[in-house]
Amino acid sequence: MTDEAPLALSDADLAAHPTNLAAGSLAGRSLLVTGGGGGIGRATAWLAARLGARVAIAGRRLERLAPVAEAMRQHDLDCLAVTVDIRQRDSVDVMFDTVAQNWGGPPDLLVNSAGGQFPQPAIDYTEKGWRAVIDTNLTGTFNVMQAAARRWRDAGRGGSIVTIVVSPRGLHNVAHTCAARAGVKAFSEAVAVEWAPLGIRVNCIAPGTIRSEGWQVYQPHVRKRYENVNPMRIAGSPWQVAEAALFIGGPAGGFITGETMEMSGGGHLWGETWTTDKPQWFRDATKAVDPGEST
Repeated sequence: MTDEAPLALSDADLAAHPTNLAAGSLAGRSLLVTGGGGGIGRATAWLAARLGARVAIAGRRLERLAPVAEAMRQHDLDCLAVTVDIRQRDSVDVMFDTVAQNWGGPPDLLVNSAGGQFPQPAIDYTEKGWRAVIDTNLTGTFNVMQAAARRWRDAGRGGSIVTIVVSPRGLHNVAHTCAARAGVKAFSEAVAVEWAPLGIRVNCIAPGTIRSEGWQVYQPHVRKRYENVNPMRIAGSPWQVAEAALFIGGPAGGFITGETMEMSGGGHLWGETWTTDKPQWFRDATKAVDPGEST
């Protein structure tokens, strides 16, 4: 796969992409996915609908959601588009109210795929930049998770939550999102215990380098390095993450909770991923090793 190839699967691609999950495995179930207008969220929505689920895709901009929902409906798939700003609790509540009005209750499965960050050395963050990432990736995810849990509790039924985080080991110059996603992982582990008696399962997926339109925020020469940041020497796809999310969050993962599934091609065991060029002071501090010396 070269950097000149498209960064995103089209709706036509997602409508026909082969899957390893069983046809009809989500029949009669419902899915709400935040960040459903692109990337992992969009792939998850398409896959869930093709497996038989009713799907709601949520995001801040209707102009991104509406074409996806329309493309799915053209394939006779059930999809609802709902706008939301996950940073605002009132907006999150309206999203769940809209879903309940259309479906008669809360979704069976929630996939948190909304989020965002910008590559920059942590020493250069502004307070505004830091808060923007934390408010979206940590507080926003909390807002959606708690709102879902309250609705399941009040309805006297369980549910399942899967949150897309990051594989943070060796991931540099996005320290703000590493911090936020680590908080989400810790929160998920805590509430997996607290909410288990309510029949609520809580898990995370930690992708490594996943080739999607999100790569557009990184410079082309940086993207070219990404397929070498794991021992498999490949980049993953949103479709692969979607399959993992629906496996662990769906019926097949019914005895799994409080877990984070690493999806990094072994990258979390491997080395380092710089989302920008290394700072000059880091390069200056790197010592050359004499090939004749042991390391």
